[in-house]
Amino acid sequence: MQKVGVIGLGWMGKVHLRNYSEMHGVEVMGVVDTDQAALDEVAARFGVPTFTNLDDLLARGLDAVSVCVPTSLHHAVGLKVIASGAALLIEKPLAATSAEGAELVAAAKAAGVPLMVGHIERFNPAVQRVKELVGADSGDVISIQIERVGPYPPRIQDVGVIRDLGSHDIDLIRFLTGSEFSQVYAVMTSSTGGHEDNALITAQMANGVLANVNTNWVTPYKSRKIRVAAKSKFIAADLVTQDVKEYSQFSTYDKSYSVREWPMVYREPVKEELTAFLAAVRHKTPAPITGEDGLEVLKVIERIFACGSGGCRP
Repeated sequence: MQKVGVIGLGWMGKVHLRNYSEMHGVEVMGVVDTDQAALDEVAARFGVPTFTNLDDLLARGLDAVSVCVPTSLHHAVGLKVIASGAALLIEKPLAATSAEGAELVAAAKAAGVPLMVGHIERFNPAVQRVKELVGADSGDVISIQIERVGPYPPRIQDVGVIRDLGSHDIDLIRFLTGSEFSQVYAVMTSSTGGHEDNALITAQMANGVLANVNTNWVTPYKSRKIRVAAKSKFIAADLVTQDVKEYSQFSTYDKSYSVREWPMVYREPVKEELTAFLAAVRHKTPAPITGEDGLEVLKVIERIFACGSGGCRP
């Protein structure tokens, strides 16, 4: 029986708790939050022990913990969990800064504690299908376009749309291309709150693939789409419906394409993510998404902001 805990009961923390509670061979030893109403709610719904003090939860001898607190608290909470010896999954982004992220990675490595970063879209079946269609060798890929837009989320107060939504796609571009960012440029605006809520990110990867991300909190509906243009095919995926279409050119004369729709069995990405995390902890294998992966995303984000709202080409 794996003993787990959840730190932070915002929207994502409650999703983690629900999934842990439904898993065979997993015992939720407790949750921690400073909001007593949130604690009372989950105690009534899931029958789990609740704490307002993190030390009290960590003293229960946990095997693994989900860290779902605001980004600004990832560093302090993460270090405390690492010191306790529990494996930890930190929701993306890894930390508020790359310096804090590097310290978390170094501390986990020194303590021999598994550290995973919750870039959940890698566990979306549609993304996994796109990765299969792209193949291990992404030399066929020309460009990637991603749209990740929706309405303003009042629950997000400590970061802007690039760190919150854009971090998903910075990670996905690395994942799909198998390459690092060579050049990155962004323009952004802010119309609500103190952080940017609309951004366009353009990049070129070290292997030559071009990438573009449109992300914002000014769209009245939620959209999550990926388009991959390659020399031999075109791939279109909807990450919400988990639909994937592959357009393969079959006539060089008139440039016509055949279309294949890949049927998908819907799977909840969070459940897939937590299952993979606990399996890695149980079998002592590397985390599917490492602290180093999360750190690279932070470095790209900082390159974007280093040149101000006008962006730059390093």
